[in-house]
Amino acid sequence: MAQPLVKKDDDHDDELEYSPFVGIEKGAVLQEARVFNDPQLDPRRCSQVITKLLYLLNQGESFTKVEATEVFFSVTKLFQSKDTGLRRMVYLIIKELSPSADEVIIVTSSLMKDMNSKIDMYRANAIRVLCRIIDGTLLTQIERYLKQAIVDKNPVVSSAALVSGLHMLKTNPEIVKRWSNEVQEAVQSRAALVQFHALALLHQIRQNDRLAVSKLVGTLTRGAVRSPLAQCLLIRYTSQIIRDMSNHGQSGERPFYDFLESCLRHKAEMVILEAARAITELDNVTSRELTPAITVLQLFLSSPKPVLRFAAVRTLNKVAMTHPMAVTNCNIDMESLISDQNRSIATLAITTLLKTGNESSVERLMKQITNFMSDIADEFKIVVVEAIRSLCLKFPLKYRSLMNFLSNILREEGGFEFKRAIVDSIVTIIRDIPDAKENGLLHLCEFIEDCEFTYLSTQILHFLGMEGPNTSDPSKYIRYIYNRVHLENATVRAAAVCTLAKFGFMVEALKPRITVLLKRCIYDSDDEVRDRATLFLSILGNDGLVDTEKDSIEFLFGSLEAPLVNLETSLKNYEPSEEAFDVDSVPKEVKSQPLAEKKAKGKKPTGLGAPPSAPVSGFDAYERVLSSIPEFATFGKLFKSSSPVELTEAETEYSVNVVKHIFESHVVFQYNCTNTVPEQLLERVNVIVDASEAEEFSELSSKPLNSLPYDSPGQAYVAFEKPEGIPAVGKFSNTLTFIVKEVELSTGEPLDDGVEDEYQLEDLEVVAADYMVNVGVSNFRNAWENMDEGNELVDEYGLGPRDSLGEAVKAVTDLLGMQSCEGTETVASNARSHTCLLSGLYIGNVKVLVKAQFGMDSSKEIVMKLAVRADDPSVSDAIHALVANG
Repeated sequence: MAQPLVKKDDDHDDELEYSPFVGIEKGAVLQEARVFNDPQLDPRRCSQVITKLLYLLNQGESFTKVEATEVFFSVTKLFQSKDTGLRRMVYLIIKELSPSADEVIIVTSSLMKDMNSKIDMYRANAIRVLCRIIDGTLLTQIERYLKQAIVDKNPVVSSAALVSGLHMLKTNPEIVKRWSNEVQEAVQSRAALVQFHALALLHQIRQNDRLAVSKLVGTLTRGAVRSPLAQCLLIRYTSQIIRDMSNHGQSGERPFYDFLESCLRHKAEMVILEAARAITELDNVTSRELTPAITVLQLFLSSPKPVLRFAAVRTLNKVAMTHPMAVTNCNIDMESLISDQNRSIATLAITTLLKTGNESSVERLMKQITNFMSDIADEFKIVVVEAIRSLCLKFPLKYRSLMNFLSNILREEGGFEFKRAIVDSIVTIIRDIPDAKENGLLHLCEFIEDCEFTYLSTQILHFLGMEGPNTSDPSKYIRYIYNRVHLENATVRAAAVCTLAKFGFMVEALKPRITVLLKRCIYDSDDEVRDRATLFLSILGNDGLVDTEKDSIEFLFGSLEAPLVNLETSLKNYEPSEEAFDVDSVPKEVKSQPLAEKKAKGKKPTGLGAPPSAPVSGFDAYERVLSSIPEFATFGKLFKSSSPVELTEAETEYSVNVVKHIFESHVVFQYNCTNTVPEQLLERVNVIVDASEAEEFSELSSKPLNSLPYDSPGQAYVAFEKPEGIPAVGKFSNTLTFIVKEVELSTGEPLDDGVEDEYQLEDLEVVAADYMVNVGVSNFRNAWENMDEGNELVDEYGLGPRDSLGEAVKAVTDLLGMQSCEGTETVASNARSHTCLLSGLYIGNVKVLVKAQFGMDSSKEIVMKLAVRADDPSVSDAIHALVANG
C-alpha cells in the first residue's frame, strides 16, 4: 500500500501533489501506536498516529484480528485524556476498528458515560459510536437515553441519534419503531439537518404501510417542512406516492401534484430543481403539466452558477427523450451553452438540441459539435453519437453529413465502447436508410484498416458479407476484406475468409477472383483459416462435396435454428453411441427462467412466503419426465413448454403454478404445487379442470399427486386432446382438491384421518402464441429471400391509438409469440415509423418470418402493414387471422 516517496520541491508545486502520508507502512504505524500506552500522553502525537491508522484503513489496508484488537485496547486508554481534539479522533478509530476487533464491548461503559456528558460534542459522537458497536441486548438499556437525545435541544446531538436510528433500523427494527413519537416531534424542529434526518427515519419506519406514508406526506405538504433538504426529501416521497397511486389504479393524486408545482416557486434553488425533475419524471405526465417545470429549468440555463446550468440542461436532456416538443422553447438558450467552458454542460446542450432541433439546423449543429468532441470524455462522446443516430433516423435526407461526421470521429482516439457505439450507429443507419448503404459500408471498410479491436473487426466483416453483395459495385469492397487476411490476427483472418466466400457465391462475376484469393489462404499458418478456405473453395468449385446449389446457400447463409445455449447443453448431455447426434433434436425455443427461480435468492423462504417450484425445468427435462409417464408416452414429440404461469397469489397457504406442454394433438397441464403450512399434510392432491370455455379440447386423463408434505413441491397433471396441428385456444377453470391432515411438528406424523377440502385457483388460458416457438435467424434478409414468395401474404391493420410505437411493437410481438431479429424490438422514443422483423417456428415445425411496418399519425393512431412468409401457405393465413382477431 505504501506509495513511492516523493520529495517536496518548491519549484514543482504546480506539477506534483505532495501528500503527508506518502511512504507510510502498516508495520511502522503499529509500532508508533505504542505511544498510546505512555504514562504521560502527548495528545498531538496520539492524534497523528490515529490519523495514520485511519488513512491505512480507508486505503483498503487490512488489519488482522490480533492487530485490530491490540490497537483497540491501546486506544481505550486515551479516554483518560481531556483533550477535545484527541477525543474526537478516538471516537473515529473505535468506529472503524469495531468490526475487526474482539471485545469491543469493553468501551461501552466509557461511551455511555460520554453519552450523558455535559459536553455536546462528546454526547453526539458517543451516540454514533455506541449505536455502531452495541448489540440488541444492550440497546434496550440505553433506549431511554436515545429517545431523549432525539428531542434534544442541541441539533448535533439530535441528528446523531436520528442517523443512528437509520442504521439500527436494519438490525433492530422493532426497537427503532418504538421511537415514532419522538421522531415525529423532531420533524417539527427548526434545525435543517434535524428535520431532514427525522423525516428520513420516520419514512423508513412507515415504509411498509402505504396508507401511513400517504398520510405522513399529505400532512407535511401543508407547510410543516422548512428545511430545504427535508423539502427535497418530501418531494421524492410525494413522487413515489403519485407513482404508487397510478400503478394501483387509485385516484386522488391531484393534491400531491399541486404540492410539486408549488415547490417550483420555492426560494431555495435545490428545491426548485428537485421539484422540476420530479414533475418531468412522472409517468403519463402531460404537456400542460410539464410547462411550469420546463419554464423554471429554462431560467436556470442562463444562471451564472455552473452547477445550476448543468442540473437544468441534464434534466431537459432527459425530457427531450420522451417529450421533445416540450423542450423546443429552450433551444435558443441551449445554443448559447454549446460554447460553455464546462464541457459536460456543452455536451448535454448539444445532444438535447440534436433531439429537439429541426432539419434546417443539422448542418450548423454538426460544425459546432466538431469543435469540442476532442475535449470530452468517451462517456459523453457516446451520448453524442446516440443522439446523432436518432437525428439521422428522424431526418433521413441528412444522412450524408451525419454519416461523414460519424466516420471522422471513428478515426479519432477512443475506447472500445465509444468505437462500438459509432459502428452500431452506422450499421443502424445503413439498415434503416437504403440510400446510405454504400456510403456507410465504405466508411466501415476504411475504419477496419486501423481498427485495434478484434470484436469490432469481425462484426464489421460479418455485416459486409450480408450487405456488400447486394450493392451496385460489390467489387470495391474486396480489397479491404482481403487485406484483413494478411494484416490481422487469426480470428479476423478467419472472418475475412468467410466474407470473401459470401461475395464469391452471391456475385457470379466475382467468383473467379474470389477463388484465386481463397487458394492463397489455404497456406495460412492458422488451422481455422486454412480449413475454412479449403471448405469454401470446395463449395465454390462444386467438386462434389456439396451436391446442390440449395445446400450451398443453406451452408453459407442459413441460420442456426436452435439457440447456441440449447445446442451447447444438448452436446454436453449427448452420450457417445452408434447413433449419431441429431441436430433436429435440439430444442428450438429460447429458454426463459421459470418464475420460481426468479424469486429472491439467498435464504430459502419458508411458510407463507415459500415459492412454488418444480424439480425439473427446461425443455429437455420436461421432455424426459413426460415421456416417462405412461399416460403421456404416446403423445409423440414435445413441441413447446411454456414458462410457469402463477395460479395463486404470492402469500397464500397453497402455491400453484402451471406449465403448458404443447404436442401435435394434445396439451398437458403440469401443476407445480407447494404446501406452505407446516402443520398440514395434503394427500390425493388433484386439479379439477373445467373446459366448458374451451370447446375444441376434451379431457383424456389426469395424474394426481399422492402426498404433498410441507415445503416439498410436487406435480399433478391433466391431459387434453385437441384437433391435430390446429392452434386451438380456450379458457380453463381450475380447482385444487385434496385431503388435509393435521401434523405433529416434532415427528411429522399425521394426527387424524383428514378431511376433504378444495381451493379455487386462477383461470388458465391457452392462447395462439403457445403454438409458436420464438426461434431467431442470424441473417433475416437472406432467410426472407430464400423463402418462397408465393407463400407471402400482406395486409394492413389499424391498431388504434397508442402512447408510442414501442408499445404497439411489443403488443404485436407478444400476440404472435415470435422472436424479434437484428435488434428491431428497440424503437426510438420519438419515432413515427418503425419496421420490426420477427421469426418463429409454428406447430408442425413450420418456419415463419414476419415483417411488420408500423406508422403513427399526429393523433397517435397506429397502422401496421404485415407481411408474412411461411413454408406452408396456410400458416401465413393463420398468422393474419390471429392478428385480425387479436
